[in-house]
Amino acid sequence: MPEMPEVQGLVDFLRLRLNGLTITKASVGNIAALKTYDPPIDALVGTTITDAARCGKFIDLGTTGPHLVFHLAKAGWLRWTDQLAPTLIRPGKTPIALRIAFDDGSGFDLTEAGTKKSLAYYVVRDPSDVPGVARLGPDPLDPSFDRDTFADLLTGRRTQIKGVLRDQSIIAGVGNAYSDEILHAAKMSPYALASSLDAGDVDRLFTAMQITLAEAVAEASGKPPAELKDAKRRGMQVHGRRGQTCPVCGDEVRSVFFADNSLEYCPTCQTGGKILADRRLSRLLK
Repeated sequence: MPEMPEVQGLVDFLRLRLNGLTITKASVGNIAALKTYDPPIDALVGTTITDAARCGKFIDLGTTGPHLVFHLAKAGWLRWTDQLAPTLIRPGKTPIALRIAFDDGSGFDLTEAGTKKSLAYYVVRDPSDVPGVARLGPDPLDPSFDRDTFADLLTGRRTQIKGVLRDQSIIAGVGNAYSDEILHAAKMSPYALASSLDAGDVDRLFTAMQITLAEAVAEASGKPPAELKDAKRRGMQVHGRRGQTCPVCGDEVRSVFFADNSLEYCPTCQTGGKILADRRLSRLLK
């Protein structure tokens, strides 16, 4: 799933590439992914791109008319081409959810792999008209987001810190992958309760979050969409590295599996050597 750094990389690319271009076609490949009807999708045609921005993990393309806002979800991606092929999209027969063409011949497809479809796009008058954008918490890389702001968000939350970091209504932009990376950098268990963290824990976690995200955004900056996924994988210390060696201590990276995802952690770095229960095995033993 693309998270803040990859989404910011896409936004940086789109801002440089699209500013001043006019939309000549908006072709719907998956009508279920289109979550709005007013303004209609055709209202984008003939408008000119004025900006690209990130709202959490949403991308907002501003135009001289309505905004096109989209969320790539777990298996979605943006595929860019400098010369868009004139092929017709057959709804229901393609992984393409939306195709946008521009007056210089370029364009992009929003695509989604797999059978579980969660990618969503919206045509709105204002980005805040998108429910997911309206409920976003503060952005952790915003200059106004400081250590005290972070501490206030954690106060009184008897919730595991992994879940707090992933909750978009608390902190915008961090997902499963980077929450694993932040907790590893902070040497903190994903099961620690947010309300149990002392001042030193908060300091350590805040610093880890700022450094991890800033470095990942810098790594993604300037890369075309086709290179962003590989750059993300290369930068991971524990996420997606189950069974491999922790680059910090040499222990084996472990996983805990849930219904539709998993978390990765290093026992030596994060849990005092304790192996967290594999939820799949726990269910089998009941």
